[in-house]
Amino acid sequence: MDRRSFRLFEIIDNLDKHTIREFIRSRTDKLLVPSTLGLFVWCWIQGIISMKTSALISEETLIPEGIPAPIMYFIEVLSGISILWFIQLLWVFCIVLALIRKLEKGKLYALCGKANTPVVILLAVPLFFVGFILNTPYITVYRFGFYGFGFFVGYFLFSQETVIDRLRKYRFVFLPVSIALGIVYTCMYYGQNYADSFAHIEVINSIPAVAFAWAAVLAIFACSREWFDKETAFTRFMVKKNFGVYMFHYVGISGAALFLYSYPSIPLAVRYIIVLAAGLATGFALPEIISRIPVIRFLVMGIRKPKKAVAEKAAEKQN
Repeated sequence: MDRRSFRLFEIIDNLDKHTIREFIRSRTDKLLVPSTLGLFVWCWIQGIISMKTSALISEETLIPEGIPAPIMYFIEVLSGISILWFIQLLWVFCIVLALIRKLEKGKLYALCGKANTPVVILLAVPLFFVGFILNTPYITVYRFGFYGFGFFVGYFLFSQETVIDRLRKYRFVFLPVSIALGIVYTCMYYGQNYADSFAHIEVINSIPAVAFAWAAVLAIFACSREWFDKETAFTRFMVKKNFGVYMFHYVGISGAALFLYSYPSIPLAVRYIIVLAAGLATGFALPEIISRIPVIRFLVMGIRKPKKAVAEKAAEKQN
């Protein structure tokens, strides 16, 4: 597999090539700064969209009138966290990983590389149970146990090519099983709100949900190793653009969906096309603009001024 195509391999390369302090600094720049300080720069826009969408769905005004503008701004900022919850969790896991790596000194990583396929399959059992721990109330996306388990299994297990090679041999087992489990899960929970604070555990952490999720993960790794283990012009392009697409695609999707709400006569298929086009447009265009604006590019995308440019500027001052 093209290692650069996966954010996980970027983390591995950073740990291998830099000190722990350098690694923490780079992850803080790339993950924590955009998902905290960056919120105050542009996420209030997403916050407005999200609040308007929630008001339409609930058919009532969720925020009372008369709130002072500064307080309203902070409400909009917090409402605009949206998909950035994921890199907030990712930063926490990276810091914990740095501490673990400092203590285990590669021994745990080497041990995990020996895991055979039955052991990998059975990891679905602890995955099910960790889904019930370290979940934040009300804001249900912050599932530290579930996503933390996935992150560390990904680092210590699935980043190793020997493990993926073993899975590849069973691709014609994992693929049909995952499809079958996906059909079962869909039939059982179709139409239910997985984001509901009371129903989400049943919908996304039930045995059918975890079984399907784990089987799909194994199928994706096994099949990708066999059929997509190559680098193309498209993958090289997407490696450069994937973080920007992640950061900005949702504002286009949610904004377009909110706009289309006022035009119920538009066919559903056309709506999907418009929303997809809007997400791609903002996902590719906004990073190109923001990455060229000093200070803002650091706050929103974690892009520091290149060291070469800093050195050249210092040399100019000396001359």
